[in-house]
Amino acid sequence: MTFKPLGKRVLLERVEEATKTASGIIIPDNAKEKPLSGIVRAVSPKVEEKGLVSVGDKVVFAKYAGTELTLDGKTYVVMTIDDILGVL
Repeated sequence: MTFKPLGKRVLLERVEEATKTASGIIIPDNAKEKPLSGIVRAVSPKVEEKGLVSVGDKVVFAKYAGTELTLDGKTYVVMTIDDILGVL
């Protein structure tokens, strides 16, 4: 992958949520929501300069934030640093 975000953007890979509840109930695929957390895979030079997040950090982001992008068969999300709510 050779994608480098521009401006104040980061590239995230969504982290899949559990498919079973604590009590053992299996959640079907059509009832799942998109995960709101992800792992940072690439950062723009401006974000790297400020040191807010770095590659490998697990972050939580806003529900409708970002633009989905498919690279090498994987789906990623490109979003601005302002849409990231926090680092886990």
